[in-house]
This record gives sequence, structure tokens and C-alpha cells, in this order.
Amino acid sequence: MTGIHPTALVDPGAELDSSVTVGPYTVIGAHVKVDAGTTIGAHCVIEGHTTIGQDNRILQFNSLGAIPQDKKYAGEPCELVIGHRNTIREFCTLNIGSPGDTGVTRVGDDNWIMAYVHLAHDCVVGNHTIFANNSQLAGHVHVDDWVILGGFTVVHQFVRLGAHSMTAMCSLLFADLPPFVMCQGQPAAARSMNFEGLRRRGFSPERISAVKAMHKALYRDQLTLEDAKGRIAALVQSYPDAAPDVEGMLDFLGAVSPQRGIVR
Repeated sequence: MTGIHPTALVDPGAELDSSVTVGPYTVIGAHVKVDAGTTIGAHCVIEGHTTIGQDNRILQFNSLGAIPQDKKYAGEPCELVIGHRNTIREFCTLNIGSPGDTGVTRVGDDNWIMAYVHLAHDCVVGNHTIFANNSQLAGHVHVDDWVILGGFTVVHQFVRLGAHSMTAMCSLLFADLPPFVMCQGQPAAARSMNFEGLRRRGFSPERISAVKAMHKALYRDQLTLEDAKGRIAALVQSYPDAAPDVEGMLDFLGAVSPQRGIVR
């Protein structure tokens, strides 16, 4: 395999497509699988039961598939699964899952992960997300599609971030962040909705108006969460094109833990 640098150490048990390139001094373990078109830079360590899809760009000095930072972990064959067309910049740490959850840490497709990002065990990341430098996820965090995390964002374990939400730099999340919401602060507080991001993604004026109405119900009219959900459900009558957005918001809010709540 001419794409593997002679100083790289690739275990004979690893499964690498013939088109994969591996940089100098990188170490790849026996249970690693890497699909076509992926490039791996210098001085990376990829270990554990790690599966990497097609056309990923993994730059130098990354640690992928290391054991979880979980004192209960006892060597179980948990996994890290990375999808397609992701960019993972320098000094990121993506750990395998733990037996206390599904056992899988999962990253979807087309994500942009900047330097020094940490994804702890059992995190689930969707598609088209952006993690700015030094974003840190504790264990069991779920990040939906199109989420943007500002630099130095820190997310508490078991927190969920809804689709199209966004955090400002240095945000600290202890509660679930609903879809479309922009937050900032320590602890994070809701500031607005991600209207500019929605416009860039082709949301129609009607759908954006529905998102504005959701923001009003959740944050402006001093409603309880249950009352806000009722008002949001009724929005499909006024904004039929926004039915998928309303459904997504209601699904997210329906799974909110009473102990954790949402970012307010």
C-alpha cells in the first residue's frame, strides 16, 4: 500500500482501503477499519474498535478510539464510528463508547471539527456540524444536525443540542439546547434564534416566521414548557410549510428531562 508512510505502524489486523493515505509516525491498531479516500496525517494514534468512513481528512496529532475516561470501563469492545467527508483538525480526542450506554461514540457525515475538540464516550454527533477550537463534550452528549459550537464551549454530560442551534464562544451548557436556539453565557442563556443560519440553509420566509413564533412561545411570553408546547403545536395551522420544523421542536421538547430542563 504505497499511501502508507514507511515510518507508520499499521497493525496487520487493520483493514485499510488501498486508497487510504497514512502520514509519518502514525500508529493504527488491529481493530481499525478505514474506508476509501480517507487521509490520515502524521503522528496520529487510531486504536480500539474504530471504523472510519470515506473521504475523511484527519490531520496530524489526533487520538481516535482511545478508551473512555470512565472509571467503570473494564476493557469491553466498545466502538468509535466516524462517517464520511469529515474534517478533523489537530489534537482532537475522540473516545470509544462505554458499556453503560450503547457502547458506541458516533460521528455522522460532513462535520467540521477544529483543533483540540474532545468527544467523550457515547457522544452522538449528527451531520453538517461545526465544532470550533476547544469545544468539549462530556459523555453521552447528543448533537443534532447543523449545530455550531463556538470556541471553548463546554457541554455537561447527557445534554442534548437540537438541530440548527448555536453556542457563542465560552458557553457552558448544563441544560438541553432546543432546535434553532442561539445561546451564550456561563451558564448559557438563550439569546435569539439562528435566523441567519436558517436563511443560508434555504429556509423560506414562512418557515423562519414559524421559528420566530416558537422563540416567542418558549422565551418571550413567560409560558410554562407544557403551555409553550401547546402553542408550538398549533403553529402548523398558520405555517403549514413549517410542519417538519414544528414536529422536530416538539419531539425534542418531549424528550427533555424535568431534572435538566432547557436552556432559558
